[in-house]
Amino acid sequence: MPLDPRSLIAMGSLMSAMMAVVLWLMRRNYPPSIRGLDYWAASPVLWLVATLLFSGRGQLSPFLTVVLANQALLLGATVYYIGSRRFLGHGGGWILWGSVAAASLLVLTWLTYVAPNYRLRVAIFALLMAVLYGAHLRFLWRHGGKGFPMRLVQVVLALHILVLVARFTSIAMGRAGSDLMEPSHFQTAYIGAYVLTVLMLSIGAVLLATDRLRTELEHLAMHDSLTQTLNRRAIMQLCHEELARARRHGRGPSIMMLDLDHFKAVNDTHGHQHGDAVLVHFTACTASVLRSGDRLGRYGGEEFLILLPDTDAAAARHAAQRIHALLQAGHPLDCQFSIGVATWQGPQDTLDAMLTRADAALYQAKDLGRNQTCSG
Repeated sequence: MPLDPRSLIAMGSLMSAMMAVVLWLMRRNYPPSIRGLDYWAASPVLWLVATLLFSGRGQLSPFLTVVLANQALLLGATVYYIGSRRFLGHGGGWILWGSVAAASLLVLTWLTYVAPNYRLRVAIFALLMAVLYGAHLRFLWRHGGKGFPMRLVQVVLALHILVLVARFTSIAMGRAGSDLMEPSHFQTAYIGAYVLTVLMLSIGAVLLATDRLRTELEHLAMHDSLTQTLNRRAIMQLCHEELARARRHGRGPSIMMLDLDHFKAVNDTHGHQHGDAVLVHFTACTASVLRSGDRLGRYGGEEFLILLPDTDAAAARHAAQRIHALLQAGHPLDCQFSIGVATWQGPQDTLDAMLTRADAALYQAKDLGRNQTCSG
């Protein structure tokens, strides 16, 4: 015996209401850097409106229970798609799909009042929803990454596209039924798939936002807020890990300790805001000449530490020369700095010993007139 479609729609209404509350609370409490949450929070509200209007068939006018109900369903899916675009840093989407929604409003009105045709109306709407979900799936596949939350949303979209294609095919075969509220196994399966899709897409949005929040918190815990380089704890941890790897494989790193010359005078003369700009410029230039595997961290104040994996003394000095050359290009924020280099000396070497040698080499560079590199 098939389930009553109204019961399934009522279940969908309840789920939409619950997920709308969850997503709106997340929107209020999550940082504004996580974009798209407002759109994702609006989607279940529109789906709630759609399910409430669908459940009013037989009591309310067809314009509300057919035309506006389907429009709310379409707009909910559109808003969710726009939210995904905003979440991944993309704009656009409204002009195209807003135009599609306006056109569908006219078509549904025509097929409800002027030339009533239930089969054609359902077929067109199923095809339209499948195309919208397909565009959404294609966008996420190209830009969404490979994490579990993203894959979950992609799978849900793909499965519902299959449901919509099956619905369209059944209509073409003359098995559309006569009304959405018809108690048939097919209508039960279709409405049940819709209810499950609404729930899973909302859960997917929650997981995506939570995963992004975790990533941002991890970034804040490991990076300096001004220069966006690694903070002292993070760069030291990486140095320990690299030395452990070196003891296993026999090829060790070099480290460079960099200190900006006369930086206190820069702050005293031009102000701390200018000094901050100098630090940001310095780290951006330095990072641009490093290899992808090298790591730059703020050791403290105007002092920085660079980890150069699998690098001998000659290669480390060459890297220091590149940094010096880039920061003498005549930019208004260019600065002078001294560098002390220390290279791994074998399995008996420790990070503390390397830092001591790099620090001694740094002070040697300052004693010799600053703005140069020495090795320890």
